[in-house]
Amino acid sequence: MRLFILRLLAKLPLRFWHGIGAFGGWLTYRSDKRYAAKIQQNLAQSQIASDDADYQRLLQQTAREIGRGAAEILPIWLRPYQDVLKLVQACHGWEHVEAAAQSGKGILAMTPHLGCFEIVSLYYAARRPMTVMYKPPRQAWAENMMRAGRARGQISLATTDVKGVRALLTALKKGEAVGVLPDQVASRGEGVWANFFGRPAYTPTLVARLHQSTGAVPLLMFGERLPNGQGYVIHIEPLDADMSGDKQAASIALNVALEQLIRKYPTQYLWSYNRYKRPGGVEPPPDA
Repeated sequence: MRLFILRLLAKLPLRFWHGIGAFGGWLTYRSDKRYAAKIQQNLAQSQIASDDADYQRLLQQTAREIGRGAAEILPIWLRPYQDVLKLVQACHGWEHVEAAAQSGKGILAMTPHLGCFEIVSLYYAARRPMTVMYKPPRQAWAENMMRAGRARGQISLATTDVKGVRALLTALKKGEAVGVLPDQVASRGEGVWANFFGRPAYTPTLVARLHQSTGAVPLLMFGERLPNGQGYVIHIEPLDADMSGDKQAASIALNVALEQLIRKYPTQYLWSYNRYKRPGGVEPPPDA
C-alpha cells in the first residue's frame, strides 16, 4: 500500500516536486544549525564565491537545490521508465560514449554529487548496459524502492563490496560501462588523502585501479537540473586527468578535474555532504 501511494504521488509534475523540495531545503537550512554550518563550511572552503554577497547568494541557492535533489528522487524512481526518460531535454557529449564503444574499451562513468546523478544512469541504460554500485539501505522497503527505481533499462546493480568490484571488472572487460561516485568518501584502505578545494579529503582510488587494470575510458557525467521543473540536461565529457600514475598522483588529478566541473555549476553540488570526514580506522592526513 505504501509503495502504491508513493507511485500515485510520483505522477505529480516535476515542477511541483522541485517547488516542494526548494521550500523544504531552505526550511531545513534555516532550522538545523548543524546542517547549515556544514554547508557554510564546505562552500567557504571552496572559495568559489567572489565576495560575501556572492557567497550568501550561493548559500541560498545551494540550500534550495539540495532540497530539489531530495524531492526529485520520488518521481525519478517511481514513474514509468519512459516517462522518466522524457524528463531529459538534451544530452551533450554522447559522442564520447560512442568513441569509447568503437574502441572496444569499457567506460568509467563518473557521476559526482552534482545535479541529478540518478537521471544519468537511467538515461545511459536506455542505450547501453551499465553496472552501478550501491549501498543497500537498512530498511527492506527502502531497498525495494531503490532497486525498483534504479534497476531499469540495461542497468545491473552491484553492492559496495568485493563481489561488487568483481562485477565492475567483469562489465568493463566486456566493454560495458560502470557507474561510480568519484567524490565519495572511501572506506578504510580504499582511498588516499588528496586535496579537494584546498583541504585533504579521503579520496577513493577505485577509478584509477579500474582504469589501470582494464584500460577503461574515464568519462565525467552530470545531470544538470533545469529551473522551473523543466527537466534535465545530461553533460558527458572526458576526464581531464592522468589516471596512469600512482594512487596519490591519480587521486590529486581526479580531484582537480572534479573541482573544475563543480565550479561551472556550484549551486548544484551537494555541499552538505561530509566530504572531509575521516573514516574509522584511517590515519589523519599527514599535515593534520
